[in-house]
Amino acid sequence: MAAAFYTLPGRWQLLKTLRLVQNLPAAKLHLTVVAMFATEAEFEKAKDKLKTLKNDPGNERKLKIYALFKQATQGPCNSPKPSMLDFVNKAKWDAWNSLDKIPKEEARQKYVDLIETLVSAEVPTQSEVTATGDGKSSFQTINVTTEKNITTILLNRPAKKNAISIKKILKKSKNSAELLKRYVSHYIDFPKPLIGVINGPAVGVAVTVLGLFDAVYSTDKATFHAPFSKLGQSPEGCSSYTFPKIMGTGKANEIILFNKKLTAAQAYELGLVTEVFPDSTFQKEVWKRLHAYAKLPKNSLAFSKQLIRGVEKEKLHAVNAQECERLVERWLSEECMNAIMGFFEKKSKL
Repeated sequence: MAAAFYTLPGRWQLLKTLRLVQNLPAAKLHLTVVAMFATEAEFEKAKDKLKTLKNDPGNERKLKIYALFKQATQGPCNSPKPSMLDFVNKAKWDAWNSLDKIPKEEARQKYVDLIETLVSAEVPTQSEVTATGDGKSSFQTINVTTEKNITTILLNRPAKKNAISIKKILKKSKNSAELLKRYVSHYIDFPKPLIGVINGPAVGVAVTVLGLFDAVYSTDKATFHAPFSKLGQSPEGCSSYTFPKIMGTGKANEIILFNKKLTAAQAYELGLVTEVFPDSTFQKEVWKRLHAYAKLPKNSLAFSKQLIRGVEKEKLHAVNAQECERLVERWLSEECMNAIMGFFEKKSKL
């Protein structure tokens, strides 16, 4: 595992030194501490650096960046509160308003520090760089590789936590629902064995589609969470059908209705996960299995899967369509908007 080390900016080191000296009894009579804040030039430089980011920093950080910029340039929030139905501007207003009476200079410093953190986080590590066909390296958000009859699709978007942006979905709900419907349909129709490998927290659609996999392996540190009702939404990924079928109605309701987060052990007990491995040996054990499976006769695997899955394909497509229709209703509902606004209000507070 590669690691990166960073030193604090000089002004922070100076402030730390001043505080240490101020604590010495003999120095209290002779030292006056002057607050050190980012200059206008540093602020402008940070604005330029923001434009160079390759990865989306995510909604939470974008709201924070917006709020700090407004506070640094205009001072405390002085604009009218937007309507609850104007959820985008309402989220931005709440983020700015949460800064209260923080001085412009302090907001400017926080803005510069946040941008520096985001830029530094994009320094490539060995695990974030993949080789391309011409022998060069490049950043990949989804890595697709094929080796020894195994095609691996690896989500690699740590800045987004491998998630879909809630705001983008809400802004274009019908288009997003159609995209989600097509996405899930590919899982339903996939003719070859489909195996899920979970090595960390799985949230939302990363959990709900697991019922469409032929086997799911996870590390003992993985968790599984589908907080639909918490965000005023409804199930997707055919989970409204596959979860009750796999684990029973009562247990499925705890996850789908009541937002229960599962540990890897609990997911295994409920049948959502096929097998759990110690985190320290996870990759070794999983790839041992995958390589063994890849040596099996491919036509036999395909026909066997067709017999197992084919009888419910029509049902799964119908469930997928119904779930997506309901999600459009949910995304446009005031209840869903209020739930999401509440989520952003909590996240935007500094």
